[in-house]
Amino acid sequence: MLRLLNKLRRDERGNVLILVAFAMPLFLGSAALAVDTIQWTLWKRQLQRAADSAALAGVYHRVQIDTQAQVETAVNRDVDITTLFRRPGVTSTARMDLLNQPVVTLLANSGDERNRVRVRLQYRKPLSFSSIFIPAPTITATATAASVPGTGEYCFVSLENRNNQTGITIGGNSSIELDCGMMSNSPAPNSALANGNSSRVRAKSIDAVGDIEESNSWNVEDYNPYTPAIPDPFANVNINRADMRCFNPSGNLPLLGTSTSNNLGGGNSTITLADARNRPGFSNVNCFRGLSVGSNTTMTLPAGIYYIGEAGMDVQGNLSCTGGCTFVLTRINEANAVGRLSVNANSNINITAPTTGPFAHLAVFQDRAAVDSNSNRNRINGGNSSIIQGALYFPNQELIYNGNGTSSFTCTRLVGKRLVFTGSSTVSNKFAAAEDCPWGEDGAIRAGRRVRLVA
Repeated sequence: MLRLLNKLRRDERGNVLILVAFAMPLFLGSAALAVDTIQWTLWKRQLQRAADSAALAGVYHRVQIDTQAQVETAVNRDVDITTLFRRPGVTSTARMDLLNQPVVTLLANSGDERNRVRVRLQYRKPLSFSSIFIPAPTITATATAASVPGTGEYCFVSLENRNNQTGITIGGNSSIELDCGMMSNSPAPNSALANGNSSRVRAKSIDAVGDIEESNSWNVEDYNPYTPAIPDPFANVNINRADMRCFNPSGNLPLLGTSTSNNLGGGNSTITLADARNRPGFSNVNCFRGLSVGSNTTMTLPAGIYYIGEAGMDVQGNLSCTGGCTFVLTRINEANAVGRLSVNANSNINITAPTTGPFAHLAVFQDRAAVDSNSNRNRINGGNSSIIQGALYFPNQELIYNGNGTSSFTCTRLVGKRLVFTGSSTVSNKFAAAEDCPWGEDGAIRAGRRVRLVA
């Protein structure tokens, strides 16, 4: 018997099997711990995504309604709709129950950060292996979002703020080339849309308060729906009617035009600026019932502010006014409608806005008394080619660029109630370098605030 036991003791066969048997619990424990770690990491990532989304939703709402209750409602709605988690007391198809209600904190402004919202979410669930030894861990995710200054600048801006109106419409075969951005203040689901199969937009960004309709026509560096609205960049500019020195030689106000009619008292009479200023008492005249540039004619005006009344601007030929010019579309008789802009085929416009004064950086300014309707629209039609250094501003009416025109704008800003591009128009706008603009950075319309996650 002793001999047999000694033989077995010296026998080394099967040692590996014994060692494996001893190590097996360690291998299984490591594998189980790895599975638990992966599961914890997945839950943490899902919870962090939910917190990030909820914080962003809170800031978007706080920008509009800055109250604790309203922001909490927006955060809770986002959690209920867009995440895998279910809040206590809420019936939903989500299969992961939050430990408690989201904790929402409205933080104070800090530097450039505004409307800050912090959201904390917690989740607890036992892990498959670790729960044998430790209680279920509590996973916490915290996110802070704020509105921060945007980068770049806008050159096309729609001030439309109704939720049933599109702010920027690109249709037909329009081609737009910009090295700046476009912004629509409309909160509509189609705040900006490109609905022409052949339309193309190349720009730094397309931003909108509402949603931006998806389209292959958008070729932009930044695509930013649900962006906070930007303020009217020219809200502080107003017409001082005391500055209007109207030409009224015979009880009627004629048009400023390229020729002088024989009947200056007639409704359609025209007079040149030189003839008007040569008349006694009208050396400083700057106000006319309308402006008319006939086809194949040229009007060159000196620098200054020109008040154009209810007959509006009708440009069919060549209009040049450089060195600091603003055309103010208004009304002489307050019972009449505000004048509109009409630029027709084969016309050429060369306008440089002033860099100082009450209408700094504005080439065309329309009176805010203008009525917005389907029959009251400003149009740039046909084969127009223009150089406009300044802003075209129509705060209460639509601006339509329509036809087969090619406009090579330099430092031009279009600001209107709504902007519509249609036909086969081609529009380019150069902002690549500050030296392109006579006023450099001073007249820029800075990009609006963005909602972003912050530290």
